[in-house]
Amino acid sequence: MANKPNMRSGRPPMKKGTLKRLFQMLFKFYPVALPLTLLCILFSAVVAAIPSIFMQKVVALVEVSLGSGSTWSAVSGQFLRLISVLLVFYLASLVSSFAWNRMMAIITQGTLKKLRCAMFDGMQDLPIRYFDTHNHGDIMSHYTNDIDTLRQLIAQSIPQLISTAVVVISVLCIMLYYSLWLTLVVLLGVYLMTFIIRGVGGKSGKFFRRQQEATGKMEGFVEELMNGQKVVKVFVHEEETKKDFDRFNDGLYDDSRKANTFANILMPILFNLSNVLYAVVAMVGGALMLAGAPNVSISCLPFSISIIVPFLNMTKQFSNNISQVSQQFNSIIMGIAGAQRIFDLMEEQPERDEGHVTLVNACENPDGTLTECAERTNVWAWRDVKADGTVTYNRLTGDVRFQDVDFGYSEDKTVLHDITLFAEPGQKVAFVGATGAGKTTITNLINRFYDIQDGTILYDGINIKEIRKADLRRSLGIVLQDTNLFTGTVMDNIRYGNLDACDDECIAAAQLAGAHDFITRLPDGYNTMLTGNGASLSQGQRQLLAIARAAVADPPVLILDEATSSIDTRTEAIVQAGMDALMCNRTVFVIAHRLSTVRNSDVIMVLEQGRIIERGNHEKLIAEKGEYYQLYTGAFELE
Repeated sequence: MANKPNMRSGRPPMKKGTLKRLFQMLFKFYPVALPLTLLCILFSAVVAAIPSIFMQKVVALVEVSLGSGSTWSAVSGQFLRLISVLLVFYLASLVSSFAWNRMMAIITQGTLKKLRCAMFDGMQDLPIRYFDTHNHGDIMSHYTNDIDTLRQLIAQSIPQLISTAVVVISVLCIMLYYSLWLTLVVLLGVYLMTFIIRGVGGKSGKFFRRQQEATGKMEGFVEELMNGQKVVKVFVHEEETKKDFDRFNDGLYDDSRKANTFANILMPILFNLSNVLYAVVAMVGGALMLAGAPNVSISCLPFSISIIVPFLNMTKQFSNNISQVSQQFNSIIMGIAGAQRIFDLMEEQPERDEGHVTLVNACENPDGTLTECAERTNVWAWRDVKADGTVTYNRLTGDVRFQDVDFGYSEDKTVLHDITLFAEPGQKVAFVGATGAGKTTITNLINRFYDIQDGTILYDGINIKEIRKADLRRSLGIVLQDTNLFTGTVMDNIRYGNLDACDDECIAAAQLAGAHDFITRLPDGYNTMLTGNGASLSQGQRQLLAIARAAVADPPVLILDEATSSIDTRTEAIVQAGMDALMCNRTVFVIAHRLSTVRNSDVIMVLEQGRIIERGNHEKLIAEKGEYYQLYTGAFELE
């Protein structure tokens, strides 16, 4: 079961510059479409502020006509011209709104697609250590929850924020044009609204950030429980699991409740303040007009109905837009939090690879030298470009040597001490010992899943740090104790070991591994679809497919980490002949708890607490009657 982490701990503060980086990225992805979209948003926002000007002119026109006793026919022409111009503006705004909404959809989904690709590509370059130290469900949350909050930010919040800002500025300019006194009354009300937004909205934003992080932890916990559901049921751990889930769920509920409580009370407060401000402006405007107070404005118009009526409309529009900003505040905070988590994943340091030696297909010349070939020849060579530009080719034979190797997963705890061993081409080397002795760790170092702290590992006489990691791993085949099968056909899963392999080669590999018989009994044979990590197959059948996958790769070095641990004794006897053929003329490292599977190894190494305490073949170690003898005879006594 997972540890019960404190839901309040480990929260990184919101980084500055996240929104700036997001805008820079958007301009980089869409250098033409984004500016055009912004122009359309600006135009639509400006048009939204124009009706106040037309309303003032229409009211003034009506006021003058009533005061002078004019008929409708005298003012109808001016009235219709004003309405016609306003209609043209509205139609242009409609086209502009359609255009920017359509382009924003393309920009948003295109950006999310590029971000998902960037995250996934970067994730493929991360070291194994990252996945060992991060919750898999939390990593998945970057692709779902964080991407969705970023979608809302780009598609809704940012356009709304820009549009609102332009409307507010435009309306403010119009208000200043018509009356300074009434504008000051509106600004005092807006100042009070802004003060409330900062207080209530700030608290809401803080808890929305916590909600975002709690959601990732919750998804990680659920993902872990789904994978371990059988274990939960076997050990009747349902009640304790419910308590663990409740702990995560309560943390998410607490953050979400506080976030939405503050968010929900904000809008009613602002709505009522907007109504109060509307009434105050009406009273102040009416009082000034009745008192005959001078109007200070750029327009030089006196206080009248034609000023106060449109001003009331502008007051409502101004306060409503301020409220809309507060409405988007929480989405902006959540979107920035999601963007920060996405950028954090993209900024994770990739696996270091300073290697320059590469693996190539080679042809052997009559004089025994090697040259590089484009086609596959089943002869491999290490291609090394020297500092002076000369190129050398060294045949890949599978000679692996450890020289005084020390290693620890963390600097303060060493798990392998002074490991010295060699495996000559074609040798079968077995590692035995108690769980945690360091057997799997040694094979992880051969693959350079981790780098050693001290000592040297040589592969065909080349320090493996000089070999490019992709080429190093391409020369190694590995069958793990925990089998991973992917969604696809049986044939696809076998071909995963060598994507260039034809169907006949995959079938031959399955026959070699002893998997052919059970595959032919499947509903669609090699075309049977597998899902859920091959849930329809037994553990032993999945292991046989993993062995077939390694066989089709045809590597010169093979690592078998408990490769037959999930196969019953009868099946193991069938598979062993195929395994022997697979291991022929290859350097093989075997890890096994069943000592019967390692007795025919050329060298058996007994590990204890990260040290090699015994080495030799089966007969030699039995004769010495040491630790291996105790393990071997004890195993038979248990049987």
